[in-house]
Amino acid sequence: MTSIGQWEMAQTCAKLESNAIVVGIDVSKDHLDAAQYPSGDLIQTSNDTKGLRTLLRWIGRQRAVHVVFEATGPFHRQLESHLAKAGIPFSRINPRHARKFAEATGKLAKTDRVDAVMLAKMGALLEPRTSEICNEQQSALQELAAARRNLIRDRTALLNRQQNLQLSLLKRLTRYRLRQIEAQIAAIDQAISELISTDGSLSRKRAILVSIPGIGETTAAMLIADIPELGTLENGQVAALAGLAPVTRQSGKWQGKSFIRGGRIHVRNALYMPALVAMRHNPDLQSIYLRLTDKGKHAKVALTALMRRLVILANVLLRNDRLWEPRRT
Repeated sequence: MTSIGQWEMAQTCAKLESNAIVVGIDVSKDHLDAAQYPSGDLIQTSNDTKGLRTLLRWIGRQRAVHVVFEATGPFHRQLESHLAKAGIPFSRINPRHARKFAEATGKLAKTDRVDAVMLAKMGALLEPRTSEICNEQQSALQELAAARRNLIRDRTALLNRQQNLQLSLLKRLTRYRLRQIEAQIAAIDQAISELISTDGSLSRKRAILVSIPGIGETTAAMLIADIPELGTLENGQVAALAGLAPVTRQSGKWQGKSFIRGGRIHVRNALYMPALVAMRHNPDLQSIYLRLTDKGKHAKVALTALMRRLVILANVLLRNDRLWEPRRT
């Protein structure tokens, strides 16, 4: 254990009074680097069971503690599980938000220890909301959804390359690989469907989502996997989480065009085709689309508005635990 970064932490401490100890943890495949706020103490352990025990003993000496770390795919899950079992609250941060915070505070260097110190500061200053641990089914669902996205990406790349192939051997191998990918996608879809069916809560979520015109089983599964908070958030929050909340640009008398950015791109991508279907077959959303285009809005802007309405509608229905019904005229 060292005290590198104590002076840096002291500067933050002078600006903020807090009774809680915040621990920032930089997670990598092999190591965990942790920093405490306000003491500035640091520790590095291995990212395995033995290292996690050492880390928890180090954290456990404090009375009130909150842990902050970046989401790192499979690498943070064991840490998350150990923290939950120990009853230690934690916040799982979007890496892009953490990087923006570092840039805003003038910390452009990027090392594991610097990142740990930065995450501890971020937790102390911004007090991010406590995250919930993903259960086994949710973790498996997210892993399957990620694998499916990778296969879709591979298929798209192969189809693009196939157009320029000249050699018959390469054409044959490409066709073989495409058939292989299709079979793997089908196997993953089957596994996802079975996984959801065996969990009462997930099964109910799927039933509610597929009741919405435009949302099929594949999209429902992707939403359940990629936005597990759906049904627990405010409408504005869920729109922002999906990257569908309009960002206003205005300075003095200048008024720029609003645009969307950030959020979970997988959710936004999953809602594109359902929005197209809803535009034709969901009377409520169809009227919104026509009203926007009649006002001169670009078709893409109107379609984005439908995507936003869809994810908000899904959030409301899940929150109220009810199926979609058409509005009565």
